[in-house]
Amino acid sequence: MRYVFYFVSLFLAINSIFAAITVFREKRDIAATWAWLLVLNLLPGIGFIIYFFIGKKISKEKIFDIQAQESIGMPELVEAQKQMLLEEERLLSKKQDTEDSKEITNLFLESSESILTKGNQVEFFVDGKEKFKSLIRDIYQAENHVHMIYYIFHNDYIGNMVLKALEDRAAAGVEVLVIYDALGSRALKLASFKRLIELGGRVETFFGSRLGLINFRINFRNHRKIVVIDGKIGYIGGFNVGNEYLGMDKKFGYWRDTHLKIEGNGVLALQSRFIMDWNAAVPTTPLEYEEKYFPYIPRKGETNLQIVSSGPDTEIQQIKKGYIKMISTADESVYIQTPYFVPDEALIETLQIAVMSGIDVKIMIPNKPDHPFIYQATLSYAAQMVDVGAEVYIYENGFLHSKTIVIDGEICSVGTANFDIRSFKLNFEVNAFMYDPSVAKQQESYFFKDMEKSRLLTKEEIENQSKWVKFKQSFSRLLSPIL
Repeated sequence: MRYVFYFVSLFLAINSIFAAITVFREKRDIAATWAWLLVLNLLPGIGFIIYFFIGKKISKEKIFDIQAQESIGMPELVEAQKQMLLEEERLLSKKQDTEDSKEITNLFLESSESILTKGNQVEFFVDGKEKFKSLIRDIYQAENHVHMIYYIFHNDYIGNMVLKALEDRAAAGVEVLVIYDALGSRALKLASFKRLIELGGRVETFFGSRLGLINFRINFRNHRKIVVIDGKIGYIGGFNVGNEYLGMDKKFGYWRDTHLKIEGNGVLALQSRFIMDWNAAVPTTPLEYEEKYFPYIPRKGETNLQIVSSGPDTEIQQIKKGYIKMISTADESVYIQTPYFVPDEALIETLQIAVMSGIDVKIMIPNKPDHPFIYQATLSYAAQMVDVGAEVYIYENGFLHSKTIVIDGEICSVGTANFDIRSFKLNFEVNAFMYDPSVAKQQESYFFKDMEKSRLLTKEEIENQSKWVKFKQSFSRLLSPIL
């Protein structure tokens, strides 16, 4: 037994030394550093296996490959808009040109070179059946190209409906390019696209691996959902492609999400984002600027918007900074919907300051998890917000997957980024930030309708939780920087 004790002690000592070396060799924030040290020391040996799959950062070479992709069609417009701001010329219409919207616009121009696009028409989809009905109809009407990115693409009823439409267009000579995420669509086989590829379509995985699930970049996912049709119609939001998004999964029931259909110059920014992602995924045969990808689009509506991207290829965390800026400029209200509420210190402090300043802060989360560990952390942070006076609503009409924020009924955002550390630091995300009171009011109205199907999380409910429930929440929160 003495030798066993010596062996175990030596093993644990060596494990602790290598844990420190492993974690400190890569630059990361303090919270994530401590979380990984905890995992590596609580799970000797096994923790390193977990780390090599989900803890390693993207290699400098791969980061360079991603950052090197030119923002095709955008740089000149960015510089022109920056010059307009310097000369104090109006970027937004008089109706939408508030001091807050001007500051947010400038933030995105500087941090992510996101141009402000004017004259867009925006249509909301909060139901999967309506979203896919519109999407499939628009695909069938494509004349030049269909460009598509989805985090999840299932080989099921709705997946086959979308695939059939893509095959139809490829057969007609339309350029069809599809990217799906290797982890999000891990059950999908490339063979599912065999006919599409035979008809001339091209399909690529993002951060895939020749060894299947043995993938040391598994922690960095392309969580974006983008469709661009003929450079004139764009889709962006929370819906992936799968039967559960139609409410056909008994586990989740009705699927409540938010998606946008954009017609106008905002589509050109979505197109640029798609081309950068395609060129990063397929660097050997990159797409180049062509007029067919960036056609002239006449004014379609009154909505001004910016398409903002973020990802682990940069430390800026553009979308998170946008959320913080929006919340900090609120005068009356902040309404948030998110399936995962795991904010970092900066974001939760900004929300707390808003509440204590008299701002009406309402946060809506699901009543059930699709990722149980993350949901426990969500409940912990939700309880913290209730404690300072925010209203937290738990949606009970199915599963809430919507990722939205609306400020003062004037400025709003819809996209793929959740209010969690993963979306801010580890996933490749994209959001539409819109400066149009009529659109913001519409988004606000959806929030109020959802409140009717939700219950208010009270301090009494939180206080009456069992010790085991509180332990699960606290432990999940402790690991939240690496969830």
